[in-house]
Amino acid sequence: MSQGSSHHVVLIVDEGSNPFELGVATELFGLRRPEIDRPWYRLTVCSPTPRVGVHRGMFSMSDMAGLEAVAEADTVIVPNRPDPWVPPRGDVVDAVRDAGGRGARLVSFCTGSFTLAATGLLDGRRAATHWRHEELFARLHPRVRLERDVLFVDDGDVLTAAGSAAALDLGLHVIRRDHGAETANTVSRRLVFTAHREGGQRQFVPQPIPVVADTSLAPVLDWARERLDRPLSVADLAARAAVSPATLHRRFRAELGTTPLAWLRSERVLLACRLIELGGMGFEAIARASGLGTTSNLRSGVRARTGVSPAVYRERFGPRRGDGQPSAAPSSRGRHSVQSARHAAP
Repeated sequence: MSQGSSHHVVLIVDEGSNPFELGVATELFGLRRPEIDRPWYRLTVCSPTPRVGVHRGMFSMSDMAGLEAVAEADTVIVPNRPDPWVPPRGDVVDAVRDAGGRGARLVSFCTGSFTLAATGLLDGRRAATHWRHEELFARLHPRVRLERDVLFVDDGDVLTAAGSAAALDLGLHVIRRDHGAETANTVSRRLVFTAHREGGQRQFVPQPIPVVADTSLAPVLDWARERLDRPLSVADLAARAAVSPATLHRRFRAELGTTPLAWLRSERVLLACRLIELGGMGFEAIARASGLGTTSNLRSGVRARTGVSPAVYRERFGPRRGDGQPSAAPSSRGRHSVQSARHAAP
């Protein structure tokens, strides 16, 4: 995303659209963010008709732009489907298809994936949808590579969220991709919402038998986040949680949908990204401070999460000098800065 101009997001509202997901889009991309010192998004809400009923006629919306607004969008958020088995409007499909054809980024929340799939732009690509509609989606759109156990899918210029709440996860991911982890953390704190949820939809699918919930993992997760720069093993986490390693694995799978070691690596990479954004540390120091250990691990971790190298990430999201250029970073920085970066996480 350009550092010098606002990014135009167009939200399409259609008959029966979910008001929560409309609210997510307006909250993330439509509100002014005076605490963020960079050009923000510009949101336009449009509709194929002058007036639309929202969520089974709960209320109606009017005075929106027409579908021609889609032609000017950098990012298009397509309407979700209250009845995903019914084909979306042809004019909406055409507008979204045209936007994708000229290179606009396309985003769907929950059953909006059915709208995207109707354009043909998802054929051969990865996508997510709500777990309740996975079988229907797979039957209607067999050419789409449906990811069944994820909160969202980022397939480059097409991004899909699995459910209404997952719209927040995906929206924050878009902000993180456009502006960096620290800005996404700022927005998530404003929302009082975690900047990055681990795991996938499996944790929300009804269980065939009653499950007795374990004590929350939150205390041991907070303890580990304060010690990311130190050697940490599964045995260490298990001892802190006062359970066996096998029990800890089971609880991580049940509550977070991931393993303890995968969670640790993810947290270390997130910390490394925040340290890169803060500036003032060389990559070797960041690798040590985040617990990744080596610059090779730093490179592979940052590239896997962000799609770019640490050097490119610093160029895009590091501190800017008064002339708009990235600031140079010395090779090391004090421990106080590492603690501040950790505490920046929500």
